Parts: sequence; structure tokens; C-alpha cells
Amino acid sequence: MKINWELKTFNELSVMELYTILQLRAEVFVVEQNCPYLDTDGKDLKCFHLMGYDEKAALIAYSRIVPAGISFKEVSIGRVVSSPNVRNTGAGRALMQKAIEEIKLKFGETPIRIGAQLYLQKFYESFGFVLASDEYLEDNIPHIEMLLN
Repeated sequence: MKINWELKTFNELSVMELYTILQLRAEVFVVEQNCPYLDTDGKDLKCFHLMGYDEKAALIAYSRIVPAGISFKEVSIGRVVSSPNVRNTGAGRALMQKAIEEIKLKFGETPIRIGAQLYLQKFYESFGFVLASDEYLEDNIPHIEMLLN
């Protein structure tokens, strides 16, 4: 699967890009996971937004790169999401690889801390992340912090 990547600051996003980002995040995190939560947490304004598009220019993968000092003392990757239409195609793996690559380009070799849904622990471990906290509930979903050095 060919994915076309774009990385933008919040102020560089078009209204349509922002709409499709919020639509995908709501489709998966709110509707699919049945988890009502406040997605627009104020962090988007300070983040880089990594968007992956298919050959039809549909948004199929997204994450936000959170600079150090906003979510954690380290740089972070958050709101990692792929469209249900591309599950099990490698799009999620490509998204994480691209996010890590972009962090290295923007911030150099630096630790990356994430707040991961517990059921995705093995997925993140496959990139070298290690467990860095006890399990905790966030929006009633079990999470763990993981760190990539």
C-alpha cells in the first residue's frame, strides 16, 4: 500500500484537513471504541500533525507529534489512528515508523514517551518501546506509558 505523508503544524492545516482529522479520530476513538471523551484537548495547537493519505487522497492514518513538556517531559506520539478501511494492511505500522522518523528529523535522537492503550503493548514493543509505568485508566480504557530510548 502506497501512503502519501504530510506533516504540518496546526496553523498550516487547512479547514478540510482539520475536519478529516477530527472525523477519523471521532470515528475510531469515540464511536468504534465507545468512549465519549474530550478529543479537542488544546494540545493540537502545539503539535505537528502527521497525515497519511491513500491514492484517492483519503485520510487513512494519522498521529500527532507532541513536543516535549506538553504531555510528558519527553517528545510524544499521540492520537495514533488508522482508518477501519485499512486495518491489517500495515498502515498502522507505517504510521508509527514515519512518526518516529519525523521526530528524529525535528528533534534529533531523543527519547519518546507514549501513553498506549494496554492491548497495543506488543505492537509498540515491536518498535522498541518498553513498559515505563503501571497500568492506569484513561477515559475508562486501560493504558500504560511506554518509552523508546
